[in-house]
Amino acid sequence: MKAAFAAGSSVEVREVEAPRPGPGDVLVRMASCGICGSDVEKVYGSYGQPSTRLGHEPAGVVEEAGPGAAGGLERGDRVFTHHHVPCYSCHYCRNGSETMCPRYYSSNLSPCGLAERYLVPAWNVERGGVLRLPDGMGFGEAAMIEPLACCVRAWNKAARRAVGSVAVYGAGPAGVMHAMLARRRGAERAFCLDVNGFRLRFAEKAAGWDGLEAVRADDPGRLDRMAAGTGGRGVDLAVVATSNMRALDDAMRAVRKGGTVLVFGVPPRGHEMRFRVAEAYSREVTLESSYAASDADTAAALGMVAGGEVDVGCLITHRYRLDDSAEAFERARSGEGAMKVVVGSGE
Repeated sequence: MKAAFAAGSSVEVREVEAPRPGPGDVLVRMASCGICGSDVEKVYGSYGQPSTRLGHEPAGVVEEAGPGAAGGLERGDRVFTHHHVPCYSCHYCRNGSETMCPRYYSSNLSPCGLAERYLVPAWNVERGGVLRLPDGMGFGEAAMIEPLACCVRAWNKAARRAVGSVAVYGAGPAGVMHAMLARRRGAERAFCLDVNGFRLRFAEKAAGWDGLEAVRADDPGRLDRMAAGTGGRGVDLAVVATSNMRALDDAMRAVRKGGTVLVFGVPPRGHEMRFRVAEAYSREVTLESSYAASDADTAAALGMVAGGEVDVGCLITHRYRLDDSAEAFERARSGEGAMKVVVGSGE
């Protein structure tokens, strides 16, 4: 069977041996898998991720369930699968930090999500890492569940109080989903910032919200516009959904007194942030970060998509076959005329 891997600064599709499910495992035939920014980073970036495994947003059809597989999964079941699942019993899990669990990283799909077939280990299956899809949900939408789940987790961490105004730095798929969640959470005003004109226009249309204003991130008057739109206070929450860390510096200035800055995008390895600590202290600015998602966040995201609360399907602009993964990654990297790029069989 075929699978895609990072190979230097490119993507290589090669033949590999098809995995066979053991006791408790589940074999899934991949139908759609989204390309995440972290996948792009593995291929082209400077973050220094050691893994060549690509694809952690897959959905497909159960082809075979190993003996004793949990959940009563059967051949033909349409499913979304989470690549990492925590143990739920360690100190981190008991204190709400499931994505910091040591076992969270040790479990994964084999050989990867960007493969014709992939194996879900018994560990994941036993702990709710395989979710059946409702009949009306397409595989493209299902491939958006994991990135939405990451956004859901971030909001649960950073928006414990009411949020009336939000600045979202980065108008990519994750940034637009943050804007969608802001509206769902009752925000009255949102500013979406980027230097990519296509993505700014897309964000305005996709959000479907008069309260969202697209702003050029290089506009010298951007901070004044956000201040004017919030009664001179600044935004309650600034979400940094980009790897460009200049946005983090900007967010610290855009947020109001007592507000929160959320680090969501993958920062470059080795980046050091400089800011006036005394000013952050005197203004009571909270700096929060959120990494990945647990399967509980994934289940919540699936419910939102199934219930029509968040229209993630509108974010998919390009679909590619697995054989064309290298082209798909080039499209995802460029961001020109593209939002979410999905690879798969197109079922």
